[in-house]
This record gives sequence, structure tokens and C-alpha cells, in this order.
Amino acid sequence: MLRGRMTDPDVPLPDLSDLAAVRAALDEVDDALHALVKRRAAIVAALAASRAKSGPPLRAGREAAILRRLLANHSGPLPPAFLVRIWREILASSLAQQGGFALACFGAAAEAAARLHFGPLAPLWPHATAARALAAVVDGEAEAAVLPAAGSETETEPAWWTALDPPRLFVVARLPILAAPAAPQADVVTTVPPDPSGADRSLIRAEVPAGLSRAAIAAGFASAGLPAAALHVRREAGRAFALAEVAGFLRPEEPRLARLPYPRAVLVGAFAEPIEPPRP
Repeated sequence: MLRGRMTDPDVPLPDLSDLAAVRAALDEVDDALHALVKRRAAIVAALAASRAKSGPPLRAGREAAILRRLLANHSGPLPPAFLVRIWREILASSLAQQGGFALACFGAAAEAAARLHFGPLAPLWPHATAARALAAVVDGEAEAAVLPAAGSETETEPAWWTALDPPRLFVVARLPILAAPAAPQADVVTTVPPDPSGADRSLIRAEVPAGLSRAAIAAGFASAGLPAAALHVRREAGRAFALAEVAGFLRPEEPRLARLPYPRAVLVGAFAEPIEPPRP
């Protein structure tokens, strides 16, 4: 393990009146950081070479858990958003190392969220519709689609989540990962099921009776022991669909799913809850 003198936070700062000493200290830290980044990249490369490719390498839950751990231990003058930005670039580079990671996007807000999360070097292909972006993932043209967050569409816009087809596609992340109330939200969809982060929401879609009120739909989820933290309802062509965001990471064998009073209820994914930055 690398143990550079300047990587120890208890080592006194250099004499700030001696510019040469300050620059030497910064160079030492930069060299230690570079060595650690190279070491991380070598581990990722060895891991990628040791196993057969089994779908996109994205593990959004694992990435969120890493950021939560780092933010929980963070202190000092560096703002949390900058710490997240640094590590998002490192994590994005790990994806690129494992065979590239192309993204299909729909909508300007989703494209901006994708750039912020996956970095400026990730290949990103805009599409005219959400359906076309999802088709690009199914066809292997992209490893993931980034779409406006489920439930954020207007009444005149198609709701892509009503046709999402697990086990071919799953929602695995919601962006941005660092809570930002004013920022547009986007969902990441890919072919590999989501993985838990330790603080998650699961997405359950159900076709419900067309005339059922929102309150009655919510009561149906609650009656199965799956109260909705958020509920999105879409009515179109005489049919009605509901998407419930439920606390916790559910798996397909979750017994409460069978208790829902809706015969075509299906788990369509999960995402890490946005991380609240530590208070100063």
C-alpha cells in the first residue's frame, strides 16, 4: 500500500510563506494521487480480464454505496459536490476500461444528467423518442438509456415506463445521485438487474382498473404492505397504469408482490435514493 508523507492528514501543512515548499508539497500529493489512480485502474483491468463479459459493467448501487461511504467520512474545505464530481470521473473511467460504455439518451435534461453523471468522455447518442433510446439498448447499440425520470412526463408526452419489459430492461439508477432539488431528474435503464446500495427505492408497475382513483390505487399498494413513497398514474386508451416507488430494495421473489390486488404487477427496477450532502 502506498504511504506517502503528504497523504497523511495529520502531517502539518507546509510553510505558506515558502512558495517553493508549498509547490513541492502539492507535487508530492499530486504524485501520490496519480499513483493511487493508476493502482485502481490496474485492479479494474485485472478484474475485467478475469471474467467473461456478462452484460454492461454498470453497478449503480455499488457506485452509490462508494459515494455514500466517502461522503460520510468527508470533512475539510472541499465541497461535497466536488468530491462527488472527482469520484464520478474515476467511476466513469472504470466503466470505459471494461469495454466502453455508450449511452442512448432522450431529451435535453436527460442528456445533461447523463453528461454530469457519466462524464464528458462517455459516448452519448441522442434519440428522438424514449422508445428509440430503449430499442438501442435492446439491440446492443448502447449499454444504457438515460431518460426523463419516470413520472416526470406531462400528460401529452408518452410514458416510457408503461411499456418497460423486464427481464429485458430494468431501471437501475436515478440521477443526479447527489440530492439537488432544483435539478431535473433522469432514470438509467439497462439490461442488467439493479444492485442494492443500502438505501434504495424499488419500482413496481401495475395495470389497474381504469376508473380507480389515485387514492384507491395507493390503498391497494398499502394493503399488500407496499406503501408508495411516490405514486405515478397514467391513463391512456381506456387503460390505466400505476408506478409505485416503494422504500427498500425488492427482489422478484418478494412475497408481498403476490399480495397486490393487481394481476399484472411487476418489479421494473430500483435505484439508490439521492444522497444528501453532509452539513458543514
